[in-house]
Amino acid sequence: MPHSAVVITVTHNTGTTLESFLQSLIDSDGGRPDVVIVDNASDDLSVERLAASAYGARLIELPDNRGYGAGIAVGVKAADAVADLLVIANPDVVFTPGALAALIAAADDIPGAGAIGPRILDATGAVYPSARQLPSLGTGIGHAILGRIWSTNPWSRKYRAEGEYGAEQRDAGWLSGACLLVRRTAYEAVDGFDPSYFMYFEDVDLGSRLSKAGWRNVYYPESVVVHTGAHSTSNNARRMEQVHHDSAYTYLSRQYPAWYQLPVRVALKLALSVRLWWVTR
Repeated sequence: MPHSAVVITVTHNTGTTLESFLQSLIDSDGGRPDVVIVDNASDDLSVERLAASAYGARLIELPDNRGYGAGIAVGVKAADAVADLLVIANPDVVFTPGALAALIAAADDIPGAGAIGPRILDATGAVYPSARQLPSLGTGIGHAILGRIWSTNPWSRKYRAEGEYGAEQRDAGWLSGACLLVRRTAYEAVDGFDPSYFMYFEDVDLGSRLSKAGWRNVYYPESVVVHTGAHSTSNNARRMEQVHHDSAYTYLSRQYPAWYQLPVRVALKLALSVRLWWVTR
């Protein structure tokens, strides 16, 4: 039985990227895929409305900003029931020729995959480390402390799985939420993105829960997309650093939930607070 895919994206003052995003979906595979756009209370929706109308996409206008994962959840609920594959992507992503078809075909080729992630390039053409290991306490602390000042440190390299972004598919701990395909049965089996993550780490958490439920997270480099940048966050960098650190603490602290692990949680909170001060000073 052929697959039916729906593309879901979330916008927040990112309407200027939508036309390129939607056009790339058509250019990628020559058709008009089903697209659901969920807007998290943008200041001006005129561009989003025009783009949705021009490309036949469904636009859902939320009255408040619920965050990325919660916005995706709205899109999933609105998607046609027959859609068994969810293509989740940021609106500042551009699909290269054949990228969407390759992701959909991979769902047949890798039946045990709950999530499949493409090779993601940045605006310069460099490969973004989008298929990483789940952060442990050791790699997490090492990457958090040294990642900004010594980018090639061994903890960051291990966490980002550097050197593993060749032409071969492989399993990963988690896949970047900037662009990934999720099998709907897998998504619903783990209740999708956790809305307690407003932004950041919702994809790490999803990858972790998929793995625990017996699904694979597979990096599939035959599909290639370009992620042009964090347009919705660039104008509020300090606030986004706070959100990033809050989400990091939420994820890492949940790995050590027992009462006797309180010292670990306190140490994490302190270390992340110091790091936040350092990067926003």
